[in-house]
Amino acid sequence: MIDRIAAAPISWGICEVPDWGLQMSPSRVLGEMAGLGITKTELGALGWLPDDTTALHGLLDQFDMSVLGGFVPLVLHHGTSHPGSLEAAHAAASTLAAAGGRYFVAAVISSMQSWDRPTLDTAEWTALFEGLAETDKIVAEYGLVQVVHPHVNTLIETADEFDRFLVNSASLFTLDTGHLFIGGADPVAIAEHDGDRVGLVHIKDVDAAVSARFRAGEFDWMGAIQHGLFPSAGAGDAPIADTVRTLERSGYAGWYVLEQDVALTDGEPPLGEGPVHGVRRSIEYLRSLAG
Repeated sequence: MIDRIAAAPISWGICEVPDWGLQMSPSRVLGEMAGLGITKTELGALGWLPDDTTALHGLLDQFDMSVLGGFVPLVLHHGTSHPGSLEAAHAAASTLAAAGGRYFVAAVISSMQSWDRPTLDTAEWTALFEGLAETDKIVAEYGLVQVVHPHVNTLIETADEFDRFLVNSASLFTLDTGHLFIGGADPVAIAEHDGDRVGLVHIKDVDAAVSARFRAGEFDWMGAIQHGLFPSAGAGDAPIADTVRTLERSGYAGWYVLEQDVALTDGEPPLGEGPVHGVRRSIEYLRSLAG
C-alpha cells in the first residue's frame, strides 16, 4: 500500500464552497505533494487546475504528478430527464478523462445550489439508483470508473442510507473512513463484508467529540472543521488501522487518498508551513501500518 497513497487538494484548503478560505496556487500545493513523495492527486475544486488540457499536463509534469480522480456532485433523484443530471455527468467525465483520471467520485446531492437533505420518497430513491446505473454507463464510455461517495450533507450520508445504496445499486463506492464514521456506519465492517464493492478509499480521521457536537447542531460544517473535526490520520477516533488492514487482507489493490479537510482563513502560511505538516503526519501513520 505504500506505493498506493494519493492526496486530495482539500487537505490544502482547496474547496469549491464559496468563502471557504484562501485557495493556494496549484504550483505550491503540487510542489508540496511531490515533496512528500505523492505522485497522484484528485482534481480539487473546479477551475483550480487549468481547464486547458495542454496547460494542465504541463503543470502536472513539472512535479511528476498525475490525476487519479475527481469529486463530482450529481442531482439524480428527480430522474435522469432532469436538466443537468446526465449532462453534468458527461461534462465531468469528459473533463476528468482529458486530465488523465480514472475515478469518477460521485456524490448525490439535492441540488447544485443547496446541499440540503430532504426526505426522499420511494419514487425518488428509485430514480436516484436508476440514475447511478446510467452514470455507471456514461463514465465507462470515457474509460472511467464511478465510485459513489457517501458524504455528509448528501443524500447518502447515514448508515441506513448507505445500506439502502448497497441493496439497491450495483455501483462501486468510495470507502471514506471519516464520512462513514460521522454517518454512524462502521468502516471496518464495511471493509469486511462489502470489500468487493470498494473502488477507492479515502483516508480521513475524525474527532468524535467534535463530530457529536456537529451532529447535535452546535456547528455548521465549516465551524466543525475549524474546531478540529478532521485531525491527521491516526490522531482521531475513526478506525483507520483496522479498516486498512481488513482491506489489505481481503486483497484490495486500489488507491488510498489522504484527506484532511482544512480551511485557510488567516492568510497564506509561509513556505514549508501550514497544511503540509498534517499530510506528512498522515503519510507517516499509513506507512507505519505497513511496517
